[in-house]
Amino acid sequence: MKKHVSMVLLAAAGLMPLGAHAEVSTLNIPLGAGGFGFLPLHMMKEHKLIEKHAEKAGQKVTINWANIGGPSVMIDALLSGSADFISAGPPSFLLLWDRTKGTANVKGVAAISSMPMFLNTRAPHLKSIDDLKDGDKMAVTSVKSSIPSIIMQMYATEKYGKDQAFKFDPYTVTMNHADAASSLISGSGNIVAHYASSPLAQRELKTKGIRTIQNTDDVMGGSTTFTMVSTTTRFHDQNPKVYAAFVAALQEAQEMIKADKQGAAKVLIASMGGSGDVADMVEILNDPSTKYTAKPENVMKYAKFMNDIKTIKNRPDTLADLFFPGPAISAGN
Repeated sequence: MKKHVSMVLLAAAGLMPLGAHAEVSTLNIPLGAGGFGFLPLHMMKEHKLIEKHAEKAGQKVTINWANIGGPSVMIDALLSGSADFISAGPPSFLLLWDRTKGTANVKGVAAISSMPMFLNTRAPHLKSIDDLKDGDKMAVTSVKSSIPSIIMQMYATEKYGKDQAFKFDPYTVTMNHADAASSLISGSGNIVAHYASSPLAQRELKTKGIRTIQNTDDVMGGSTTFTMVSTTTRFHDQNPKVYAAFVAALQEAQEMIKADKQGAAKVLIASMGGSGDVADMVEILNDPSTKYTAKPENVMKYAKFMNDIKTIKNRPDTLADLFFPGPAISAGN
């Protein structure tokens, strides 16, 4: 009772707001599915960037980095409270934003990376995606809701009309990137194509006979966010200093990658269990289409399309409907 009275008196004196509470001292963050799209998270972990920026703000935090990936697992973790920030592609985020509107109110924090995905094939009859025939199967990470699935729906809508949006869905099968790449490279599996991300896309293309017949940037009409991070409105509102420290750490990690690509490549290779060549990774990092920026790119295009085809029921008017405020957000689209 005495403690309660003291808190009320402090609040009345302007020294402490009513309802004030300490910010979190432990952050739980999944590292995502791996590869180039999640490299900034590994840079943040390796160089303890969140801890550094939190300390500057007078906050001491411990980070639990979890080696889990895949949108469904991370979404469950965020909504159950066992993860504080999660990362995924724009389509998965938009499904979560739509699903939690009015409840957990999940919103975007910032973009992590922008880079294309590549539809690679070794099938002689596939000169373009339009040449798919009965029995052909393309590997994607998630049927209907993955980046490649939405991209193919966009392409089908533009070329064949809105009623044909799902024209290519029957040709897709769910498979993780590593298994799909192994199957395509060996030629021993039952898939004719794989919608791959870096660095597996580049590894596939080094195999004789494998070529790219579509990439996501071409369909989207330019550089497009590949991975982004989100959290709940409750976490954002209750932990302003820790939230700001996370954003500052992310942006520092992105700048570090640009400034020292060799160092970043070594961190990436270590995150993949030591598999990969530094020179190959640096070559991908030097590609102008591989970008690390907090600015969302073409996220609204995804959102409006997904609403048009009824994949999400809510239609955002601006990025402010999807993201928490921030300098990078105001410059995005």
